[in-house]
Amino acid sequence: MMIDLTRLIHDGLPVFPGDQETVLAQTRHLISNSYTNHQLSINMHAGTHIDGPMHLTDSNRYLHEFSLDRFIGNGCILDVSHEKSVEYKPMYEEKIGMGQIVVLHTGHGRLWGQPEYFTDYPVLTQAFAELLERKQAKMVCMDMPSPDKYPFDVHTFLFGHGIFIAENLTNTDRLLSLTSFEITALPLLIRADSSPARIIARSIE
Repeated sequence: MMIDLTRLIHDGLPVFPGDQETVLAQTRHLISNSYTNHQLSINMHAGTHIDGPMHLTDSNRYLHEFSLDRFIGNGCILDVSHEKSVEYKPMYEEKIGMGQIVVLHTGHGRLWGQPEYFTDYPVLTQAFAELLERKQAKMVCMDMPSPDKYPFDVHTFLFGHGIFIAENLTNTDRLLSLTSFEITALPLLIRADSSPARIIARSIE
């Protein structure tokens, strides 16, 4: 079974306040031009995307320079829905395996398309971020726009320990019933700090 965790890219896709808007327009039409074409203008942090370390640190390594195996791995889902912050819990020590891609189901994704989606989201505590570092997580994925707020200390900590951040996922609730699954979170092959991504889960039960 495959589960798509990706938000649809469309004209006017919601963006983090202050970021440039997404524009997707049909530029050629079959009847008048003999072919169809579309043009997309999108910032790297719109919709479902992966943050790379260059986003908020002085790293000079573009996202395309990381090996593909950094974006594929066994997944772990944590149900942290309706919690004001994602706290460290001792049970996560066993729940999260070494080198996994950790997916957080916060339930915040239900607010997608509403202004409060980008303002009232829960954040990750430093203790939880340190757990991800100890577990050598490849990536942390979430159904919200960010793991933290200004000055974005959790972003910086995770990047400093080689952990990618995937934001604005959908359908994370569908992972809760799975015993075992693999995450594939592929960025574009693009020379940029971060990238839109197609993120899918594949059940391996």
